[in-house]
Amino acid sequence: MAIAAVAVGGVRGARHRADAAADLAALAGAARVAEGAGGACAGAGRIAVESGARLTRCEVRGDEVEVSVRVDVVVPMGMGAVKVLSRARAGPVGQEGVIWRGTARCTVCQ
Repeated sequence: MAIAAVAVGGVRGARHRADAAADLAALAGAARVAEGAGGACAGAGRIAVESGARLTRCEVRGDEVEVSVRVDVVVPMGMGAVKVLSRARAGPVGQEGVIWRGTARCTVCQ
């Protein structure tokens, strides 16, 4: 039971690390989108590695950058390895701010 708890905790921690790495990588890529897809994805890749992940996909469409990252976790007691994947997208904010889906609220209005 204790081994299962450690395994679940490790995977859960890796999930949080992957989500944070994807968010930061997408933001880093969006900050460098003026340099082109190569510069944006290079910046995203560096941030992903510094966050403990590996960039598996980077796509630039206009001013938006979408990334996927992977964090590998070794589960204890020979249970194998788990690959945790996460995606994120970042780009410019419009003049109305960020629109919350399904509502009329925005970040500027609040």
